[in-house]
Amino acid sequence: MTRLVIQIPCFNEGITLPETLKDLPERIDGVTSIDVLVIDDGSTDDTSAVARRHGVRYITRHTHNQGLGRAFRTGLDYALQLGADIIVNLDADGQYRGADIARLVAPLLSGEADIVIGDRRPGQNPEFSRLKRGLQRLGSRAVVALSGIEIPDAVSGFRALSREAALRMNILSTFSYTVEMIIQAAHKQLRVVSVPIAVNPARRPSRLFRSTPHFVSRQLITMLRMYAMYRPMRLFFSAGIALSVLGSLPVLRFLIRYAGGDGAGHIQSLLLGGVLLTMGFVLFVAGLLSDLISQNRQIQELTLEKVRRLELGDRQAQTTHEQH
Repeated sequence: MTRLVIQIPCFNEGITLPETLKDLPERIDGVTSIDVLVIDDGSTDDTSAVARRHGVRYITRHTHNQGLGRAFRTGLDYALQLGADIIVNLDADGQYRGADIARLVAPLLSGEADIVIGDRRPGQNPEFSRLKRGLQRLGSRAVVALSGIEIPDAVSGFRALSREAALRMNILSTFSYTVEMIIQAAHKQLRVVSVPIAVNPARRPSRLFRSTPHFVSRQLITMLRMYAMYRPMRLFFSAGIALSVLGSLPVLRFLIRYAGGDGAGHIQSLLLGGVLLTMGFVLFVAGLLSDLISQNRQIQELTLEKVRRLELGDRQAQTTHEQH
């Protein structure tokens, strides 16, 4: 038996939610049962009531708006408690098409992937402006560079996870989960694939961000934070080497001048070089300390994963994962 839970994070989606629910599939080959879960992230409209009127059986609500990342994490926890074997995340604004859910879960049903991300094909999507297409390409390339996973549409919110992947995810960001999930998946050696999907015309502006610069800045912060969390030694050592090289140049200039008898007029080079070299050394030390903290965090994540499995009764899955 394969149980699919379609989770829909919502914030003031009382108008668009009915069409989104109506578009969901009732049957999918290889799936025994399909349940819908609505996560009301502190809406001030009648989102929860609309969901009930349209037959949604499972609804969970935040008392105040906590952000898309927190709503997504709440949905994962609830879906796991419901016994989901596959979890599909779907936006409530009607951007994605319910008919593509079958395509999204197919690699999970066949065992080819742990996470599947819907590819909106930004370069060909008429809904995307030229600026947005360029930013999408740059963002996806940055995620590929940080994670090593080739994903053409890294910020797509239409994605499916196996139960195993959901158990191992620890989303920390309140802003969004898209980039963080990919970097975590790479670190935890989960298999991530993309499948092409179609999208509907936009019905309203995004509520996730105020403007494109705001979205880009928040995603950059998330990427930097995730990379520092999972690759602190590489990050701090690279920065330390760069500062050390920069610091050595003015010091070398001073030494050359000093050897030629003209060192007194270039004390500034010695001071600048000394400051940069000191900063490089501090970054080296910070990298070592951060790596130790990172190792401790990994132990905590393993502990959290085991606690989750025990709470959910996934003893068999835990044994299989440990043997693997």
